[in-house]
Amino acid sequence: MKNNDKATNTVFLQGRIGSPIEYSHDLYGERFYEFKLDVPRLSEHLDEIPVTVSESLVQELAENMQVAVVGQFRSFNRPDGERSRLILSVFAREITPPQNDVNPNSAELIGYICKPPIYRTTPFNREICDVLLAVNRAYSKSDYIPCIAWGKNARLIKNAPVGQKLEVSGRIQSRQYTKRMDDGSAEIRTAYEFSIGAVEFLRKESEVASTSDEEG
Repeated sequence: MKNNDKATNTVFLQGRIGSPIEYSHDLYGERFYEFKLDVPRLSEHLDEIPVTVSESLVQELAENMQVAVVGQFRSFNRPDGERSRLILSVFAREITPPQNDVNPNSAELIGYICKPPIYRTTPFNREICDVLLAVNRAYSKSDYIPCIAWGKNARLIKNAPVGQKLEVSGRIQSRQYTKRMDDGSAEIRTAYEFSIGAVEFLRKESEVASTSDEEG
């Protein structure tokens, strides 16, 4: 992976619109809608990825339609009682007919580690590392994207410090989990995360500038 003026957040998805297209919110006078995109894996499992789309792109879309989506993986906080939940969605910049012979789920992020990585092993000794990346975008905003790394990549990331700049490529995945509520009940929820396939450690711009000054 080379970082030559590359966008910090790019996503390509392809699959079937697997839910009704429903109104979500207004922003700066424009209406936005949401739907779930069923994206196939090699294992025949489907990732059900939430997609947010503007009214200008939604006109000819319908449930069960096969589409390709180009956009960004974004986050925002939604109130949930006295707390807030991190909500993740792919913000669609372009929607086109599906393509042949392409990876239906690919994404790249450039961001900064904003919490200490959490490393663990499964009962079958599979190594896993969870890391939260802050990915900058326009207007001084940031998206906070939970990422998961496996095996060699988990070992690479586990001791990385907060503030380390990473470039990662991989895919967006969905998984169900059980949330235990305060009243003792249980609720099935769906989590979304970036599954890391490759990682590169990058230097901050300030470090690059400092090195250049020293070399000069």
